[in-house]
Amino acid sequence: MLSQLDKYLGKLHRDALVKPQRAALLVKDDTLLAQGPADLSSLGAAILERINVLALAIAEPLLPLTDLLIRRAAPDCRTLVPSDTETRTFLHDIPLVRKAEFATGASALLADLLASRKGIIVEGVGIVTTGAMTPEMAYINWSSVWHAVFVKYLSDLLTTGIRSPDDELMVAALREQYRRPITTVDCCVRATPPVERSDIYAQIERIGRCTVDLQLVDSAFGNISWRDGGMIYISQTGASLDELAGCIDPVPSDNSSTVGLTASSELLAHRRIYEATGARAILHGHPKFAVVLSMLCAEPGCENIDCWKDCPRIRFLATTPIVPGEIGAGGLADKVAPVIGAAGTALVYGHGVFAIGREHFGEALERLVAVENWCRQEYFRRLVVRMT
Repeated sequence: MLSQLDKYLGKLHRDALVKPQRAALLVKDDTLLAQGPADLSSLGAAILERINVLALAIAEPLLPLTDLLIRRAAPDCRTLVPSDTETRTFLHDIPLVRKAEFATGASALLADLLASRKGIIVEGVGIVTTGAMTPEMAYINWSSVWHAVFVKYLSDLLTTGIRSPDDELMVAALREQYRRPITTVDCCVRATPPVERSDIYAQIERIGRCTVDLQLVDSAFGNISWRDGGMIYISQTGASLDELAGCIDPVPSDNSSTVGLTASSELLAHRRIYEATGARAILHGHPKFAVVLSMLCAEPGCENIDCWKDCPRIRFLATTPIVPGEIGAGGLADKVAPVIGAAGTALVYGHGVFAIGREHFGEALERLVAVENWCRQEYFRRLVVRMT
């Protein structure tokens, strides 16, 4: 278990998500095991004594967006409800705990909240998440809450504006951190299609690692596939894209076999995209700026629909169409496949980007990167307009 703690604590730091020395990961084995600073480990141990989960992650984000969101919230607000798909599907809402509340009966209060939620935000502490069965799940939940926090804060800046000097400082920090375009120069992605089955697996594993390294996907989300004749090679559901060895399923294109039972929940969407476009590769990520902009719409008269699943319009960010769709049950297949061919990319409301490669994986990765780079520039352009 110690190796698992080291691994996922290391991922939090590697992904540049947490402040140095301000992250702890704990697990209840035969004895309590903890890695991280003493104060966070002590708080985590007190929480774990009160709830029936195996693991816990406590970490202060590198960017103080959790505290900024709490300060922007109304005094009586007790939960954060972002509109992104990850929150809606996996988190539902995220409880907020202010310093004054946290100071009285800290571990009992946090344990009560974590008994019914996968993660909470605690002012002055950061994000606390549980892993019901594994330390990996605590890491995945922490990463998911952070994704929701990032998307919510950036969305709020555009919709409700800058409210404090702290917001102004954060905008300056965000500009500096994200002013440089993402580049694939260090990814070593081949511009040729794989031929042998072993090469297909190797290239899928490589492109998956690149997608994570470039921060185009969080935790265990996103998926990737390759079409070779009548076979689709696709990442398994719940697989981390930077650890795809042994987690790639070969599935017949005609659905003539049950081997796809462990395949990505978006297998049907991949199959339909291949049928509609004739592409060879598909890469699906959740780049944050694209997710933020996908949810901003000035169209009037939509008060009585659920934008994320019922929007009747196809909107565009540059040449990339934005469509609604429910994830995981084939809901995206009928929405994405008809529109992705022209630009080679499609953006699902609040969810993420699908990108195709007509001949090789490099095309799909470059398209995904291009969408996020454009969205970064467009976000800050809109923010300047909002501030003037």
